[in-house]
Amino acid sequence: MILGNGVDIAEIDRIERALAAPYGARLRHRVFTAEEQSYCESRRRGRAQSYAARFAAKEAVMKALGVGWGRHAGWLDVEVVRARGEAPRVVLHGAAARTAARLGIERFALSLAHAGGLALAFVVGEGERPGDAGDLPRADR
Repeated sequence: MILGNGVDIAEIDRIERALAAPYGARLRHRVFTAEEQSYCESRRRGRAQSYAARFAAKEAVMKALGVGWGRHAGWLDVEVVRARGEAPRVVLHGAAARTAARLGIERFALSLAHAGGLALAFVVGEGERPGDAGDLPRADR
């Protein structure tokens, strides 16, 4: 069951300027996990695209959870991981994981794209609302 969805778009050059600014290192450590930073930095020429896509994904996940950045989901609570040869996926930690569990969201489908100087992320939160599993009769009960 789809329990939430979110979409966000980020300007790649804006993210690139922010990362190059005097506060860039602080921004990286406050918004992106060590694994995300490692992946994005390995992209060399595509590094700004990768950071922008991950930023958009974090925003899209927060929208799917129905919360903004704050006590229900922090920047580092939402992580985009990508194993070699696999599609990127969302992993939640801390407050975001607790918020998703409270809503019954068990997994996210994630799609990332970038073109024309923009990075886009779309997520769908899937699971069962708490209490829904027993509300309908099932043939196997």
